[in-house]
Amino acid sequence: MQNQPARTTRLATLTCFAFGSLAISLIGGCSSIHDVTGSIAAPSQTVPRNDADRRAYTSEWGNRYTSNPSDVGVAMNYAKGLKSLGRYGQAASVLQVAVMHNPKDMDLRAEYGKALVDSGDLVQASAVLNNAQTPDHLSWSVLSAQGTIADQTGDHNHAQYLYHQALQISPNEPSVLSNLGLSYALSKNLPQAEQVLAQAANDPRSDSRIRQNYALVLSLEGKFNQAEQVSARDLPPSEAAANVAAIRQMIAQSNTWRDIQNVHPAHQPPHKKG
Repeated sequence: MQNQPARTTRLATLTCFAFGSLAISLIGGCSSIHDVTGSIAAPSQTVPRNDADRRAYTSEWGNRYTSNPSDVGVAMNYAKGLKSLGRYGQAASVLQVAVMHNPKDMDLRAEYGKALVDSGDLVQASAVLNNAQTPDHLSWSVLSAQGTIADQTGDHNHAQYLYHQALQISPNEPSVLSNLGLSYALSKNLPQAEQVLAQAANDPRSDSRIRQNYALVLSLEGKFNQAEQVSARDLPPSEAAANVAAIRQMIAQSNTWRDIQNVHPAHQPPHKKG
């Protein structure tokens, strides 16, 4: 029972991509791979993986933010810590204040938009992200975040167009590939979803969240042994098996994923008799 929270955390991230930030984050806002830029005074920091260290990190940057809420780097680092603890609404509020103090900072505006995606405020997120880049200076991470919004609102074709645009700017970016793979899954194209997510999961830059999305798609295809092997890259074998069992339960309890799972893998209509 002591290991259960770790599995729950991973599945919560996965459902963030598949249901919350689509499922994706999608890796829309959920991802920590995004191109985050901090100020010179407070350069961008990597959020620790350990829960206790993440809380300490967040507390430290929270104290700095209290002293200087207008500092871009401080606000971004504090927001990253808050997001790592699942406090997405608070992260969005922190970045909103920073944007008010730094209205011309496009990177900051982009992070605010992604935080709004994470918190589920898709209407406001879309408005912010639309003003976080210009036609002659497109951002792959903004395009990817916009794709997650399109996926969450059911416009998978447009989402996939945005992901492909993002990949033209940052080829083979694993977080974008992960979103694209999940979008294919939501479009009921599981073979292509598996192909794209395999590429994302095998990239050295990928993380456990991307591999969990890959395990989800493998499970949707009934490839449970392969899904366990993917989960075992981040978990001991017994926990990997339990993780896949939890994924199977999640699929069984979701009409959306059950419908996708039941689609003919070749996407061919059934043969008519006679």
